Amino acid sequence: MADAEVRQAEDTAAGASGRPVIVVGYSSKPEGRAALKRAVAEAELRQGEIVVVHTSLDVEVSDLRAELAGFGIPHEVREAADALDPAEELISTADSLGAEFIVIGLRRRSPVGKLLLGSNAQRVLLDASCPVLAVKAEIG
Repeated sequence: MADAEVRQAEDTAAGASGRPVIVVGYSSKPEGRAALKRAVAEAELRQGEIVVVHTSLDVEVSDLRAELAGFGIPHEVREAADALDPAEELISTADSLGAEFIVIGLRRRSPVGKLLLGSNAQRVLLDASCPVLAVKAEIG
């Protein structure tokens, strides 16, 4: 690979700012909150930035933006264009940004429910071209 190609590949993987990009799937549900919390911790650890893909209401998004501003890490909030297919939104966002990884939250399930993952989570885990970190919501 030529030097210019190597630099371009590094720029893509690290985002335009040169920092690692972490994409997080967010909703105001406990699993979405857990994903956000972990993404923020990872961004602080890696000196990276987060891109939050959400399917939340406008009121919740203004609260989310205020919360993210308080963390002091570079961030972007993107509304899922297709709220019916959040998995595709996360995957395409991560691909377009060359994300280091995706963070998603998982719901706690009954013993029978554990046999099957949620379809969105399963799709992200199987179809994403980058690593996926799946976190569980804390028990209240």
